[in-house]
Formats: sequence, C-alpha cells, structure tokens
Amino acid sequence: MVSRKLKFALFGNIYQSRKSANIQKIVELLAERGAEVCMERMFYDFVVDTGMMKPGGVDVFDDSDFTADFVISLGGDGTLLRAAGHVGAKGVPIVGINMGRLGFLADIVPSETESAIDSLYDGNYAIEEHTVISAETDGMPLNGQHYALNDIAVLKRDTASMITIHAEVNGEYLVTYQADGLIVSTPTGSTAYSLSNGGPIIVPRTGTLCLTPVAPHSLNIRPIVIPDDSEITLTVESRSHNFLTAVDGQSEKCAENTRLTIRKAPYSIKIVKRSSQRYYSTLREKMMWGADTRIKN
Repeated sequence: MVSRKLKFALFGNIYQSRKSANIQKIVELLAERGAEVCMERMFYDFVVDTGMMKPGGVDVFDDSDFTADFVISLGGDGTLLRAAGHVGAKGVPIVGINMGRLGFLADIVPSETESAIDSLYDGNYAIEEHTVISAETDGMPLNGQHYALNDIAVLKRDTASMITIHAEVNGEYLVTYQADGLIVSTPTGSTAYSLSNGGPIIVPRTGTLCLTPVAPHSLNIRPIVIPDDSEITLTVESRSHNFLTAVDGQSEKCAENTRLTIRKAPYSIKIVKRSSQRYYSTLREKMMWGADTRIKN
C-alpha cells in the first residue's frame, strides 16, 4: 500500500477525440486519491480545445520535461510508443489504457481504469522490462528519433525499386538482402510490423532480436533471431541513391551507402502489468487463437 502522494504524467492521442473521451474521468480519479497530475502540452491543448476536459487543475509540460512516479498512456499502442520515446532513460513505468483496437502494449480497457489505478496504490502490479534498440548512422545519431521500443527498419522509397542491404552481425558478414526493406525488431515489436512480414512471435524478456526481410527477392531468405547484445551493421544500395530509416514508424531519408549500426540501448522501458495479467492469455486473445471465425447464420 502506497502512503505517499504519487505523481502521474499523462500522454494521449492528439488526433482522434474518441481515444481521449475518458480523460476527465481519469483526472478526477487521480485527484480523488490526492495525486499530482501533469500532462503533455499538445495533449492538454487538444482535450481542452475539444471540450473533453476543463482547463486548469493539472500542470503542463513539453516533450520530456517532466518527473513522475507513473506515466499513463491513453490511446493505442502507437500512443504508448510515443510516450515511451519521451520517457526514455527516466525509468518511469508506463500504464497503457487501450482506447485503440488491438493493444498488445496498452492492454487495460477503459472499464478497468479505476481498478488499474487502485492496483498502483495497492502495489498489486508487476513491472515488465522491455528492450530498446538504437540506431546510428556513420557513428552519429539519426537526426530524428533514434531509439525504438518496437523496431528499426530500412525501407525503399515509395517509387523506388527494391534495395540491396548488406548485413553484418558483430562484424561478421551475414547476407545481402535484395528486398523492399529489412526490419530489426525487439521481442516487443515482434507482434507488429515484423509479424505482418512473416516474422516469428518472440516472448518478451527472451534476450533476442529478429531480422525480418520485407518482400525479399529470394524465397530462401528467411527471418533470423539473434542475441540482443549483437551489433548489427547495415549498408544500403539503391537505384534512387537514398532510402528510408524508420524508427518505431518515424522515418527519415538517408543517403545510399550510409552505414547504419543498430544495437541494444543502455536502458529499458518499464510497462506496468496487473498481477492478474498473463502474457500467453493476452497473446491468445489478441491473436484470436482457437476462435471460430466462420460466419454463423
């Protein structure tokens, strides 16, 4: 049981109002427990401007300029990924309330919000540590986001032919991919972009990364799972003389022959799981394993 005052930092979806419909209730629930509440400025402006929350009553911060005991992400997995990017190395645990559709990361449904907040005060929760990976180009960080909780991908430009990707692992040549791209995913990201390209589902905390090609030219090129302490080096050739590097979906253009190095970040992201939650049951539910999907008359 927590006796001291807790502080919460709130992040949310700033594009779809329906995904922020519960914000006033959440702020009130936290206020009833004597919590300090702060909100990311863009999210605060959005919910106030759309009339979903009364102005005032919370502190407002920009980007990563906050301190908190817990972060609450209100939206879908994309919102949680964005929140994780702002949390970075702070080590603040993230509570994901799912206002989206699938929700592997944000897996608390709105009707469970009050009980989830109670569990934080009762100590009835667990913390899952999720691996983060980083990307550097020629020894320098990317201009934009360079830490990923899900995946880092190199991809062809929209109108370009497939690209050639020379891959090394710990300085040893692995293979040359001729494909639309290559995804390097963490176990967390194995159920995202990698899965849609035929990659395996990897259980969290297994200490691995997966390299999954996107539409490879050769059918004998398959995904490969490697230890997460490996250093992956990618060099890309392209007829358009450039390619995209996407870090958790945020992409930027890189010049041909740029040397991209991907390695495990020096910190992890902590995600709150209620004690009653189990990974395999969540996986079974989200993947609809065992469900009869036949149309019934």
